[in-house]
Amino acid sequence: MPDKPSPGRGVAVSRPQRADARRNFDALLAAARQAFAEHGTNASLEDIARKAGVGIGTLYRNFPSRQDLFDTVYVEEVAELCRAAQDVADLPPWKAFEAWMDRFVGYVATKRAISEALNRESEMFRDCRIAMYEAGEPLFTRAQAAGEARDDATFDDVLRMVTGIIATGYVDAEQRDRVLRFALDGVRGR
Repeated sequence: MPDKPSPGRGVAVSRPQRADARRNFDALLAAARQAFAEHGTNASLEDIARKAGVGIGTLYRNFPSRQDLFDTVYVEEVAELCRAAQDVADLPPWKAFEAWMDRFVGYVATKRAISEALNRESEMFRDCRIAMYEAGEPLFTRAQAAGEARDDATFDDVLRMVTGIIATGYVDAEQRDRVLRFALDGVRGR
C-alpha cells in the first residue's frame, strides 16, 4: 500500500518496486482518476480494474480499501501539482504562474470528484494542502515581485477564486478556460 504524504514538498505516492507492479499501480490510478471524474465516488472498483487491464485482486492488493484508492488518487494529484511548479519555474514570472494555474484546474476537477470521500481533518489532507501552497505560492510571489500580479491579492485569494470558477457548470472546457482567463486577467498587475 502507498505511503501517506509527508509535510511540504515531500508529498508523494510510493509506487511498487517491480516494473510490472508499478505499471499496474499507475494504470489503476489513471483508471480510477477517470472513473471518479465520470461517476464520482460510487465508481465501480471492478470497472476501474478492468479499465486498468488488471484483475480485482490486483486492485485490492494495491488499495485494500476504497478509501485507500481515494487518498492515493488525491495525493498523486497534489504530487503532480507540485511537480508542475518545478516544471514551470524557469518561465517568466506571470507565464509560470499562469501555467501552474492551468494544472491547478485539473487538480480541482479531481478533488471535486472525490471531495465527499476526503477527510479534511486528516494529516494527509493537511500535508497535501501545505505541499500545494509551498509549490504554488512562490510562483505567485515572484509574479507580484515582477509587478505582473496585483500586490493587494494573496495566493489564497486567487486559489479560492479559481476554485469557485471551476465549480460552476460550463457549456464546454473552452468556455471554462475563457472565463478562467478573464478572472486571471483581473489578478494581473497593471
